[in-house]
Amino acid sequence: MSVLAERIAALVRAHGPLDVGRFMLLCAAHREGYYGRGPEFGVEGDFVTAPELSQIFGELLGLACIAHWRASGRPQAIRLVELGPGSGTLLFDLWRALATDPACRAAVRSVELVEASAALRERQRQRLSGLPLVFHSAVDQLPDDLPLLVIANEFFDALPMRQYVCTAEGLRERVVVVDAHGRLAFALHPHPLPKAALADPRLGDLAEGAVVELAPAREAVAAILAAKLRRAGGLALVIDYGYVDRPSGDTLQAVLRHARVDPLAHPGQADLSSHVDFRALATAARGEGIAVYGPIAQATFLERLGIRLRLSRLCARASPEQARRLEQGVARLVDPAHMGELFRVLALVAPQDPVPPGFVAGEMWR
Repeated sequence: MSVLAERIAALVRAHGPLDVGRFMLLCAAHREGYYGRGPEFGVEGDFVTAPELSQIFGELLGLACIAHWRASGRPQAIRLVELGPGSGTLLFDLWRALATDPACRAAVRSVELVEASAALRERQRQRLSGLPLVFHSAVDQLPDDLPLLVIANEFFDALPMRQYVCTAEGLRERVVVVDAHGRLAFALHPHPLPKAALADPRLGDLAEGAVVELAPAREAVAAILAAKLRRAGGLALVIDYGYVDRPSGDTLQAVLRHARVDPLAHPGQADLSSHVDFRALATAARGEGIAVYGPIAQATFLERLGIRLRLSRLCARASPEQARRLEQGVARLVDPAHMGELFRVLALVAPQDPVPPGFVAGEMWR
C-alpha cells in the first residue's frame, strides 16, 4: 500500500467514509498526491496530452489567440492565461506562434499560470524561461483588470466530482471505505439522500443501478472564469473529453503508465479524472452573463483553424521520418477513433467580444 493509501485509510478509520470528490482531491493535491509529486507527461509518463502529440496543437491555439485579439479591437494590453499548464509544452508552442504577430505578443503584459503543484511550477519556469510568468494556486486569484486569453486543456477533467447511485431506497452517494482486509474499497452511503437533493434534474428519472456524476467544483470554476471575462473582456477555450447529454454512467478512471488501472489501487501514483459535463459548464458560465459557444468536436475546431495546412507546410521542410511523426500526431488529434470526437471545445466569450475563432455564430449556446 502506498504512503498516501495508508494516510487515506487512516483518515477513513478516524472520520468515516470519503466521498469520491474528496478522494480525488487528496489523490491529486496532497503532498504525496499525483500532482503534488510532479508527474511526468508524454511517452515517458503516464499519459500523453495533445501538446505532446503535436506542436501544431499549441501553435493553432496561438493563432486563435491572435485572431481573437485582432477581432476584438487589438487591445494594447492583455493577459495570457493557462489553467493547469502541465509541462509547459502547450504554452511554449503557443508563445512561438504569437511571434507571427509582434504587436499581439507585445500586448501580453503577463502570462498567468494557475498551477498548485510546486514541482510542476519549477518545470514550467524552466520550460518558459523569459516569459513574464505569474503563478496562482486557484482560478479566483486571476486578475481581471485587462482582457484575458485563457486556455484550459485537460484541466476540468481532473477537478473533483461526486457520484450517486440509484437504489430501491433512493439515491445513495458512492463513498470510499476500508474493507475487512484493510484495503480501500467503494461502498454506498448507508443513508439515502434527502428529497431536497432531487431538485437537480440530473438526479431525476433514473433506473436502479444508474450512476450520476455531479461536479459542483467544476461548475464553480467555470462561473468564476466567466465572471472575470464579463468584467475584463476576452476569451477562454476549454478543451477536454466529455459529453453534453449523458444522463448517467460511471466515468471515473485512473491511468498509470498509459494503462487503465483500478482507481483505488494506486492513490497518488495514478492520474484520476472523469468525463466533463459540458452542459453543466456552459450553464454555469451563461449564468454569469457571458456568451458560450459549442461544445464542438476537437477535430472540427482544429480543422477550422487550419491544421491540415500547417501540417503540409511543416512536412514540406521535414525529413521523411519527421513528416511521418507529424502526420501521426495530427491523426491522433483529429481521428474520431482517438481524440477527434471524444475531446470537445467550449468557448467562453465576453459579451462585447466577437464570435471566437474556430466557431460559427450558430454554435452559440442558448
